[in-house]
Amino acid sequence: MVTFLLERTAPLSPDEAWRRLTEWPRHGEAVPLTRVTVVPPGPTAEGTLVVARSGIGPLGFDDPMEVTVWRPPAEGVSGLCRLEKRGRVVRGWAELEVHPGPGGRARVIWRETLRFPLVPERLLRVAARSVFGRALNRLLRGS
Repeated sequence: MVTFLLERTAPLSPDEAWRRLTEWPRHGEAVPLTRVTVVPPGPTAEGTLVVARSGIGPLGFDDPMEVTVWRPPAEGVSGLCRLEKRGRVVRGWAELEVHPGPGGRARVIWRETLRFPLVPERLLRVAARSVFGRALNRLLRGS
């Protein structure tokens, strides 16, 4: 089991940072070889299933994640989304937090614990921080 923490301060309002982080299909654009679908489509709420399909063709796996906490930021109140990984291959959880930061900016925290039995822990930790760190940067940039 690997746990990692990513923190960023972005020149965005907390609402805009939240919107960018929780547009789930954009995660597929930010993570290589990954496509993301949402069930049911529409506004996210507790119980929404976010499925990341990673791989090439038949050589891939699904990473289904259920939204178990959905609390968007409000005036002066931080936002929190918790996703529980429900797949056969990848297990764990992820939390995305958006806090009011200095100068009207958003402070973002991405905390995740994952177990991926096919990859040694040390390699998984390095790969996860690298891949998800780049994804977080790209999501916050909006490109």
